[in-house]
Amino acid sequence: MEIKVKAIHFDATEKLEQFINKKVEKLVKHHEEITNAEVTLKVVKPETAMNKEASIKLFVPRTEDLFANKVADTFEEAVDLAVDALKRQLEKTKKDK
Repeated sequence: MEIKVKAIHFDATEKLEQFINKKVEKLVKHHEEITNAEVTLKVVKPETAMNKEASIKLFVPRTEDLFANKVADTFEEAVDLAVDALKRQLEKTKKDK
């Protein structure tokens, strides 16, 4: 699976990118056919708490693209929440087949 990380208006650290890759890679356990993942990170309203947004889009052949968008205090937390949401979506698409 190819994972693209896009940070909007800031540079993601190497450590953050490694964290994201590790988390998103685990989604393959739930669905082997995932080809690509696009992760978009951005800061919404920088002066407030709960301002880190992570969006993850998964490309799976023969199904609609899966998408999750979460906002949290940290990017790691937002990515965790988005990955959990995608796990549920992947389980659902498997059952529908």
